[in-house]
Amino acid sequence: MNGKLTRRNAREWAVQMLTAADLNPPAGDIGDFIAGEWEQIESMEDFPGKSRSLKALKLFAEERVRGVLDDMDEIDAILEPLLKDWDMARLGTVERAVMRLGIWEIKDGGIPPPVAINEAVDLCNWFSSPKSRALVNGVLDRYAKSAR
Repeated sequence: MNGKLTRRNAREWAVQMLTAADLNPPAGDIGDFIAGEWEQIESMEDFPGKSRSLKALKLFAEERVRGVLDDMDEIDAILEPLLKDWDMARLGTVERAVMRLGIWEIKDGGIPPPVAINEAVDLCNWFSSPKSRALVNGVLDRYAKSAR
């Protein structure tokens, strides 16, 4: 990883952790799960030093992971009716993680809906296929409009 770390990086880490949790749900303490995921991520990433910004971004990512995992049932109850002609099982793991994160950021994360939606779409571009963008954008836009 080159250059300055940003909240985008933190969201990428959060999606990686949420995807791992979806595929292999944490059996014990979420903190232990997150610590194990950091070990995995740090072994794959070239973190530019242990700066204050890295610490703040890790906290930003962890807040999202904890928030989504703690509120998963509520988030899924919001998400499922928004899918229109889809169901949760048909979604790709990454798309599920990105939409859960987007809903949490709009609902509880204090992120303005246009920002949360844009970040989610960009995360789909990074981790999934361009075809996922339209689905994620549509679902999160419907949620943002209904949440107003």
